[in-house]
Amino acid sequence: MTLDTVKYASDTPDVEQPWAELGLKNDEYDRIREILGRRPTGAELAMYSVMWSEHCSYKSSKVHLKQFGEKAPESDAMLVGIGENAGVVDIGQGYAVTFKVESHNHPSYIEPYQGAATGIGGIVRDILAMGARPVAVMDPLRFGAADHPDTRRVLPGVVAGIGGYGNCLGLPNIGGEVVFDSCYQGNPLVNALCVGVMRHEDIHLAKASGTGNKVILYGARTGGDGIGGVSVLASETFDETGPAKRPAVQVGDPFQEKLLIECTLEVFKEDLVVGIQDLGGAGLSCATSELASAGSGGMRVELDTVPLRDSTLSPEEILMSESQERMCAVVEPDKVGRFLEICEKWDVIATVIGEVTDGDRLEIYWHGEQIVDVPPRTVAHEGPVYNRPYARPEWQDALQADDANALPRPKDGDELREQVLRLVGSPNQASKAWITDQYDRYVLGNTVLAQPEDSGMIRVDEETGLGVAVATDGNGRYAKLDPYTGAQLALAESYRNVAATGAKPLAVTDCLNFGSPEDPGAMWQFAEACRGLADACQTLGTPVTGGNVSLYNQTGDTAIHPTPVVGVLGVIDDVDRRTPMAFAEEGQMLYLLGDTREELGGSAWSQVIHDHLGGLPPKVDLERERLLAEILISASRDGMVDAAHDLSDGGLVQALTESCLRGGRGARLVVPDGLDPFVLLFSESAGRAIVSVPRSEELRFTDMCGARGLPATRIGVVDGDAIEVQGQFSLSLAELREVHEAAIPALLA
Repeated sequence: MTLDTVKYASDTPDVEQPWAELGLKNDEYDRIREILGRRPTGAELAMYSVMWSEHCSYKSSKVHLKQFGEKAPESDAMLVGIGENAGVVDIGQGYAVTFKVESHNHPSYIEPYQGAATGIGGIVRDILAMGARPVAVMDPLRFGAADHPDTRRVLPGVVAGIGGYGNCLGLPNIGGEVVFDSCYQGNPLVNALCVGVMRHEDIHLAKASGTGNKVILYGARTGGDGIGGVSVLASETFDETGPAKRPAVQVGDPFQEKLLIECTLEVFKEDLVVGIQDLGGAGLSCATSELASAGSGGMRVELDTVPLRDSTLSPEEILMSESQERMCAVVEPDKVGRFLEICEKWDVIATVIGEVTDGDRLEIYWHGEQIVDVPPRTVAHEGPVYNRPYARPEWQDALQADDANALPRPKDGDELREQVLRLVGSPNQASKAWITDQYDRYVLGNTVLAQPEDSGMIRVDEETGLGVAVATDGNGRYAKLDPYTGAQLALAESYRNVAATGAKPLAVTDCLNFGSPEDPGAMWQFAEACRGLADACQTLGTPVTGGNVSLYNQTGDTAIHPTPVVGVLGVIDDVDRRTPMAFAEEGQMLYLLGDTREELGGSAWSQVIHDHLGGLPPKVDLERERLLAEILISASRDGMVDAAHDLSDGGLVQALTESCLRGGRGARLVVPDGLDPFVLLFSESAGRAIVSVPRSEELRFTDMCGARGLPATRIGVVDGDAIEVQGQFSLSLAELREVHEAAIPALLA
């Protein structure tokens, strides 16, 4: 068979090529031919197909994502924004933190363990490529119905993959979420977040500059696993029987990644790197084209020098392989020797595969024959951009008119008690300890808060106590009812969770999980969510630093609920002043902060008791969220509160249950005048938190709330070994704990 070289491609314009099988549209293939002035070689076709996929090019989402830049609030903290491997923010004292969330949804359905494990590996390398030491991970997860047989297949594998990879890397898993809903049946969401710490001067970017500088591929050998990987698999819907394409899911090796991390950090320390890029989605196609595109010249690569695990791989397969634990560095010639020495020290394979040229082309050779000659920007950054049609679904009005506030309610205290037990023992509200106990939360010794706390918190500087807190949130039920408001509620909850621990929210990363962009209804949901999130970030002053879009989360005509997952990072001057969620001291007063309204649309109560989804989600008041955060942060800093917990899914009764069980102390509640006990317990009004206040601080705390105009209602006291709602019911902590902790193990037994 004749090697498909650039010359051969020029001489044989009419050769049939499998562009459709590689996921390209007819007009996209025509555009590639127009760019090159000829048909592409097989290797070029492979590169364009993976780099122009939905997962890599954001071709359907770019027109909406640009709002995050256009509406970005001014921020003194932002050091690196959207467009790099991850965003970077200044947290003071010369420290910078980088963080990002990404998806590995489709691979995790096909092969749960490796799909989830390599999701952790990929996001860790993104953080590493910025010059930071990874210090923690988080995992927002969504699965199908808790009692569905396939959930029993997918969930244990995903959890084992996350724990197995993260634990082997020695990274604490400090937070995340687990949500069950039948809409995720066949389309689980496995989102992964990583946080890294560095000094300001250690920031590195992905660019190939300096004619004559060498391109070094280092890490694991390239294999046949993950050919096309997420770049193809995450760019189409599943049919009723599974994915139409089944490229091999990547296989991870956390021990190799650990060596890669330490090797890379030592290379950074000795200032041996001009530019660096991790190899994730689209593998070498991505790394070479993005480095060359962001640099000042071109690049020449000798592809046959790439170390392989499988000698039968074709050039196209090498370029498309998404084998894990690989990085690509640009190094000055006189530093190559030292770079290779460090790699050898850490037992990391490193090979010079090319060099930066003074041209403007990416040229790739195979045994001396040129197989790629392309303008790198057309591969990496100038792919197709679609302004897809979108329209509000016809069923949206009927869904919103089906008001959850009209559902039958408990008639007396006994029914109220019974529904509380059903709620706190339901899969979404029950303890997730069966899952989180499989993760090492405290390795490295700098974790000061971890799940089930409102946000995870990591100590950055041992001397001063400087730290960061991170939370992720997203309620697909709210977003289904109103995607604009639902996205804002996701940000508001994550923002509130960070503030509840005493940290000041600084910046946002997001993972936008939606159905097919070719479905106008799903595209409308996406457009509205982007608009809502961009508007809310602008109001709260928290810029989006980067993130991920995951589309085609759809089986046949059935899409998942629109699920924007929002991560917020905050800074705290001294982690010793953090606020935990546990009610631990008897006699402390309980205050409900914020306004409680009759808001049950999309609520946990409507789902658990009535299997209902309809109405409108809770209203969003972003200025109130900002005020609440300021109060929580000030109260934490000045020692006015001993515990705080935000109110969200499940309302007040869920927050009470979690705080009481966490601290081993009960609570006696008095229903405020004019408020229905049912509404008090189950409403999911936003902008609220519950705090426990030492009696000695009560006057100072209430004066602060009054002066700033935040409603603060005393609703009870920390006391005893039960949750008692005066005149309604009493539930012992022992009974609550049994119901709360038994649900998940029983489902997965």
